[in-house]
Formats: sequence, C-alpha cells, structure tokens
Amino acid sequence: MIPTSKPFLPPLAAYVGYLEGIWDRVWLTNNGPLLLELEAALARFLGARYVVVTANGTLALQIAMRALDIQGEVICTPFTFVATASAPAWEGADVVLADVEPGTLTLDAAAVARALTPATRAILATHVYGVPCDDDALAALASRKDLRLIYDAAHAFGATYRGRSLCTFGDISVLSFHATKLFHTVEGGALVTEDESVAARARSLRNFGTLSTGGFGEPGTNAKCSEFHAAMGLALLPQVPELIARRAALSAEYDRALMGLAVDRLQSRPGAVSNHAYYPLLLPNERAVLRLQQALSGQDVQLRRYFYPCLNTLPYARAGALPVAEAASQRIVCLPLYPDLTPEQVRSIAGTVRQVM
Repeated sequence: MIPTSKPFLPPLAAYVGYLEGIWDRVWLTNNGPLLLELEAALARFLGARYVVVTANGTLALQIAMRALDIQGEVICTPFTFVATASAPAWEGADVVLADVEPGTLTLDAAAVARALTPATRAILATHVYGVPCDDDALAALASRKDLRLIYDAAHAFGATYRGRSLCTFGDISVLSFHATKLFHTVEGGALVTEDESVAARARSLRNFGTLSTGGFGEPGTNAKCSEFHAAMGLALLPQVPELIARRAALSAEYDRALMGLAVDRLQSRPGAVSNHAYYPLLLPNERAVLRLQQALSGQDVQLRRYFYPCLNTLPYARAGALPVAEAASQRIVCLPLYPDLTPEQVRSIAGTVRQVM
C-alpha cells in the first residue's frame, strides 16, 4: 500500500551509537544528557532562544496554556487537528471557533476580531500544512486586546517566514514530533519561546511541578521525554535538510503532473519558504473527493481527508457561521508525500486524479 504519510527512520548505525551511550550511562529519562543535547540542537536549528521538549505535542499545548496562565475563552481555528481544540478544553478553557482565510485556510484575523468578548484571553492559530498565519494581523490584535498568542506549529518544522523559522512566532509555538511528522522523535513535542520565565515554568510543569531549587511548586504533569526518544531526534535532525529537498522534488513532480487541472491549491504568503510537509488539494466538491478516494483505494493508495470534519462538530467548542472552514473540510485531500515515494508513483497517483477529475 502507498500511505498518505510514512515515518522516516535515520541510519540505524547513528541511532545505535546513541543507544550505546544510554547503555553505558543507564540514564533512561528525567532530564538526561541526550534530552538536553536535543533541546540545544533544536534551538540552534530553529534560531530559537528556548526549546522545551515534551512527551508529545498535545501535552505541549496543555503546558502552554498553563505556562501563560490562560483561563477563559480561547479563540481557535476550526480547520486543524482535533488536539488544537481539545487541549485548551482539557485545561478548562472555553473554546470559540473563528473562520479561516479562503486562500491559506489559516485563522482569519478579522473573524477573530468579530469573535472577541470580554472573556477572551488567547488566540490559538495553526500554520496549516506549514503555510504561515497572518502574524502581523494576529500579533497586532493580540497586543491591542492584551491577549496571548499561541501558534500550533505542528506542520511548520523546517518552514521559514521572512527569514525566521515559522516555529518561533507568538508567545509560544507548539510543535509535534509524532512519527509521521517531517521531524520526529517517534512520539514527542516541544514548546518554543523567547521568554525565559515561560520556558522555566514549562520545564517545571512537564516534570510534576518540580522546582529548580528542589521541592514542588504548582501542580504539574508527567510530560518528560525519554533518552530513547531524544536519541531518535538527534539521529534524525541532521537529515532534515535532505528530507525537505526530497519532498520539494516530489511536490514539483506533482505540480508538473497536475498542471492545468481544475483544482485549487493553497496560497502562501510573501516571504514564506515551504517545508513541503504535505501536498493538499481542494477539489471542486465532496463528490469529487469521494470518487477520488474510491479510485485510489482500488489502487491500494491511501487518500487522507486532512482536516475532516470541521471542528464545529465538536460538542465542547462554540462557533457561529464558518462558511470557509466548512467548505474547505468537505473539499480537502492530501495526496501521499514522504521521502521514499518515487517520481513514478507520484505520476501514477496524479494520473488517477486527472482521470477522476
């Protein structure tokens, strides 16, 4: 089967080299040396001041809520993975959904402004498929209304915007290092921030509320990353530039094979450089999506409707009219894209898309 996404594993010898160190030290978790090395390496790679690695991206979102003292309403995008909304809800926030921009499918600042109430405390926006949100508009709105701005940057590793890593915007950017992501630690996540006090609090919160001076402060959780997961990240990180280059070449192959076809592509923003983490298409309607899904399934090719359904279906989220997000969730598909996909497979998949369309 050709899946929509497929984990990349680094050279086994590189990973085993780190494992040998773990065996020598018998230090398996609890702020081990490999975790500290990974956090430092990620900070250099991203050009960030502080990177706090966690056991997964959902816990990173939950810790971000606590580290920024967010209580009340959080305005969130409805066109994202469910964890973006469920994490703040888990932390007791009232999740309010605002619509997305037609071209980028990222959170619309004008829609956020219309959704604001006296109870609003934060904006939580997703860089969908690595396309940057309108940071100028969202950051200005957050500053004007004294709101916290969190970015779900799960799709953004390796992408840049105006010469900066897309993972370094907002009060906190939250990353996912799940196995299918461009960069992964099998399971994992991280918070990225420029604020020393926020980073220190996040480190405490991920470790039961343990204080650097000893003892415990506020209630925390167990979101620690093990040495085995950190080892995977360290072995894989040097491969990231080549992985992005291979994804870019496959995306260009799709572009050539689908040229002239009546499908919509997401727009980017001036100054954005893609990481080619996904290859999304907006088909004319849901009927076309279902026909394509059936046709590719018959060829043992997985087509993912990512993101579907729109999150206004969640019982714990409030929303008004979301015409752009609802329409996009009906029409969106992501075609297979991963480093060892072949150009021949890309052309075959694209050929099926052409036949169905």
